[in-house]
Amino acid sequence: MNRTKLILIILLLTMNAISIAADWPHWRGPDYTGISKETDWDPAALNTPTIVWKAEVGTGFSAVSVADGLAYTVGNINKDTDVIYCFDALTGDEKWTYKYPEPLTPNMYEGGCNASPTIHDGKVYTLSKTGKAFCLDAKTGTEVWKKNLPYKKPQWGFAGSPLILDDMVIYNVGAAGAALNKNDGSIIWKSAEEKAGYATPVPFKRDGKTLLAMFCAKDLKIVKADTGKVIASHEWKTSWDVNAADPIIVGDEIFITSGYGHGGALVKFDGATLTEVWMNKKMRSRMSGPVLIDGYLYGIDDKQLACVDWKTGQQKWTEKSSKEGALCAAGDKLIIIGEKGNLMIAEASPESFKLLSSARVLSNRCWTMPVLANGYIYVRNAVGNKPDTLVCIDVRKK
Repeated sequence: MNRTKLILIILLLTMNAISIAADWPHWRGPDYTGISKETDWDPAALNTPTIVWKAEVGTGFSAVSVADGLAYTVGNINKDTDVIYCFDALTGDEKWTYKYPEPLTPNMYEGGCNASPTIHDGKVYTLSKTGKAFCLDAKTGTEVWKKNLPYKKPQWGFAGSPLILDDMVIYNVGAAGAALNKNDGSIIWKSAEEKAGYATPVPFKRDGKTLLAMFCAKDLKIVKADTGKVIASHEWKTSWDVNAADPIIVGDEIFITSGYGHGGALVKFDGATLTEVWMNKKMRSRMSGPVLIDGYLYGIDDKQLACVDWKTGQQKWTEKSSKEGALCAAGDKLIIIGEKGNLMIAEASPESFKLLSSARVLSNRCWTMPVLANGYIYVRNAVGNKPDTLVCIDVRKK
């Protein structure tokens, strides 16, 4: 092999490794924190935004998942059909779609799919509002398996995204979740038939064992990942039983938050019990949850953006222009989509809200978390009858 060819192969392998490291393969990103480790991007690029491509992806709130050069989301068309979409992540070319019957079921909002796709080992895993679980080939959309989960949907439909853990795919359904074999859809364990929460299960380690923080309809449960056994719970009753924001876990501390005026709390887990450290109404996240950066929570508090001290619960500042939007982060930068489609990038600082750049990129209701992957930001709105339901914006360093 000559020297030039060897250098080209090394460059291609390096570029591929960088790309994979910057992927966003499931809800809340690679580490389930809502925070990307990506550094090769330019927040100032949003001041003169370059929209690379747009797509119409039906009605819904499924976020975009990006892996191996492909971008995935789910939307509802014709009020009776869900569509799983796969696009080329850089060009927007539609690679494939997979359709199945599913009612739109608007209920004081537009309706459509709530959960986001999970990409793992060349497969796409999704969950519909009524509990239809799918596993598809990520490149072709060919069905690998499907299963109707044996649980009654909660009022607004299932919303937690699939979590892959070892050979299991785990869902927040029933009293404390259910696990299927990720390869064939067979049931590994399941909880009792009760109303489910709306959050995605969050994995963590304790004493060498893998556990799940499962935010259920009326409490936070700590569940053994291999068996589904509940080993601790903390009561958390909210209006309409809406516990939708994923728990945030640091060591033996877990933060939970809910909207409808309820608030947030920091609880401590000692391996057997959960004890409340503080609770207040300074972070009331009704849907997608906050991010934790350098000891401070940044998230949607009712209809405003807020910063809260992790240790004390003290609210450091609020900013109202986001209204009830959503956010993710990259390093010490917040990427915020306002409810009306204004995309903002701000410093993650407890001192004050420090806007770095912004642009109006969408219209209509935007409740879905933005996603940064490989130098591109993906955002969508809830309305499925316009060509700008989903937009991809180039924020790479030039």
